[in-house]
Amino acid sequence: MRRFHLAIFDFDGTLADSFPWFTGVLNQVAARYRFRPVADGEVATLRRLDARQILAHLAVPGWKVPLIAAHMRALQARADIQPFAGLPALLEELADGGLRLALVSSNQEANVRRILGPELFGRFEQVECGAGLFGKAARLRRVATRAGLPKHQIAAVGDEIRDIEAAHAAGLVSVAVGWGYTDVEALAARRPEHLARNLGELRGILAGCAG
Repeated sequence: MRRFHLAIFDFDGTLADSFPWFTGVLNQVAARYRFRPVADGEVATLRRLDARQILAHLAVPGWKVPLIAAHMRALQARADIQPFAGLPALLEELADGGLRLALVSSNQEANVRRILGPELFGRFEQVECGAGLFGKAARLRRVATRAGLPKHQIAAVGDEIRDIEAAHAAGLVSVAVGWGYTDVEALAARRPEHLARNLGELRGILAGCAG
């Protein structure tokens, strides 16, 4: 029996290789919104923190977060960002094998459509964009309800600690991936049900059968 019938994917850092772009513009955004810039060599430290710890580390007040997020989305609309190598083929393989796909992202739909392209974007039966930084759990619940599946048959795939937290808050199975924004050992410490360090491991988790 198939372990999962639906996989709900995060976008940035999970499907889209946007972290190099993000770190490249971060200090420009810091100067505009007056939060602490990131020093050389500090990125590795930030990759071990959760989202709230990062905001505290950079001295970003909560009221600025929506403004900064909107500005980053606008900047990304002009950025040259691609899906991770091999991911489009893997998604098509999984979908052709009967796995249903959905997407929940804090990014805007226009960016997601542009980066994935129309064919790959069309593989997702549900797309929920524009979630708040800490608002993914509600979006995951909405997708799960519409799908009409038992929650243990739904995998929530993401690359950040907040993705693990949102999956657990929504009662779904967390699948963390180690190639995005957060350090893989920091992800493991938050105890996702599954951890994929590469695409082969993700394929095995999502295409495998329950024991």
